[in-house]
Amino acid sequence: MKSERLLLIVAVLLAIVVAGVAVFWQPEMPERPLPKAAGPSGGDFTLQAADGPVSLHDYRGKLVLVYFGYTYCPDICPTSLAATTDGLNRLTPEEQGKVAMIFISVDPKRDTPARLKDYAKFFHPALVGVTGTPSEVAEVAKRYGAFYAEQKVATAGDGYVVDHSADTYVVDPAGKLVGKIAHATPPDQVVVAIRKYLTQP
Repeated sequence: MKSERLLLIVAVLLAIVVAGVAVFWQPEMPERPLPKAAGPSGGDFTLQAADGPVSLHDYRGKLVLVYFGYTYCPDICPTSLAATTDGLNRLTPEEQGKVAMIFISVDPKRDTPARLKDYAKFFHPALVGVTGTPSEVAEVAKRYGAFYAEQKVATAGDGYVVDHSADTYVVDPAGKLVGKIAHATPPDQVVVAIRKYLTQP
């Protein structure tokens, strides 16, 4: 009996010691900052519009909204562009003068500059449609974090559609990529977002 009680007491004492060590012994760990994920860098670009080359730096001093899509898009592009341009229309004339919008086609095989001009005009006079060679468009899209890919579809006119990201990228008056407006953001919230970026120092 005595030996059993002794073992019990030892076990209890060991448990107390282990618990105490766990609570009070906190060795210093060297600080290791977490690596930061590299975000899209944005930056200047020059692509082709119907009236000639268009560069992002042409719009220095303005807030620029950049959208990647294509004119044959059945639903995503029209929805996004309609909501964003409706938001633009709700700004004051003074605010509208401080904002530009560029539509970059990710389907340069079909979207000619002339077609892009007509398409952009349908949505808003401030919207400029541009494109380039496949490699030029891919390079700009990569820097902005936009994704797109052709998908074969037998029912499509030319046998394919283009899946693509649908956010609108926001470039500040100094030419720096500062954020994005999510797809399907309603026009009243587009106004709020644009005004927020317009008032940032």
